[in-house]
Amino acid sequence: MDADKRISRSIPSITPHDEAFKKLLQTFFKEFIELFFPELDLLLDHSKTRFLMQELLVDIVGEESRNLDLLLETRYRALDAQILIHFEPQSYKDTEFHERMFIYFSRLFERHRKEHKLIIPIAVFTSEETRSEKNSFSMCIPGHEILQFQFLKVELRNIHWRAFIDSDNPVAAALLAKMGYNKQEKRELRFAYLRMLLRLQKKLDHARLALIMSVADLYYKPEKEEEEALLRELHEHYPEEGESIMELMPAWKKWGYEEGKEEGREEGKEEGREEIIRKLLLKGFSPEELAKTIDLPVETIRKLSKN
Repeated sequence: MDADKRISRSIPSITPHDEAFKKLLQTFFKEFIELFFPELDLLLDHSKTRFLMQELLVDIVGEESRNLDLLLETRYRALDAQILIHFEPQSYKDTEFHERMFIYFSRLFERHRKEHKLIIPIAVFTSEETRSEKNSFSMCIPGHEILQFQFLKVELRNIHWRAFIDSDNPVAAALLAKMGYNKQEKRELRFAYLRMLLRLQKKLDHARLALIMSVADLYYKPEKEEEEALLRELHEHYPEEGESIMELMPAWKKWGYEEGKEEGREEGKEEGREEIIRKLLLKGFSPEELAKTIDLPVETIRKLSKN
């Protein structure tokens, strides 16, 4: 079996998690690098960043993996030159993943070595399990090292959530529930996440804030009673901010936190939700992706896309 077939067969069908994570990186690339690789962040000129066309990815890494990869071009200050950064989100265990990363790297190097002096591969592991993932590939004979390849990695479950609760980084908020925590910390983690949203809503537009919430909700599934209790507590401690969060939440939940309020206000919220959905469609989400993410019928979203 050749390498292309082996790579294609090793990749499961694409999940909403893969697509949502890709949209998060596309929207908040600078914030992602700043959060997990601060030293690299200082070396990049983010004003020169652009994502490369999907057709190029298909040609390089194979048809089956086209929606799992992100490839971007940005400027590396030290070289005063454009470089490539390749992202690979990985949500399942694959014993040959490190080899696949090397194959991708070698193909990128073959095609772009003349115009790009540096290629940086980054893998983001989003598994539910806590484990150390292999991020190197080597070949050697006694006395000689033939090849030593190593890629950057982020293992979310190995990062403790408390390290980011005071952060105003949108990526930290979106991925907080994907980080390491135990059952006893679950409620505290959710409360910290809601507090992060309060701070972020002062800095982000509704579409980007909605993207953060949609990604976060893929990784955290609260019970209705639990969530309502947290929102009441938030409202009691922070009346003005708590009210603001309760305005945001119905756009992504169908539990009716605002039951009993005047009909005109409910209609206004519905219009607000429709506006957020339209903005996300413009950001590149498909109706099918949004339907899975926010738990609405795909027909409803398609009607909004036509309007």
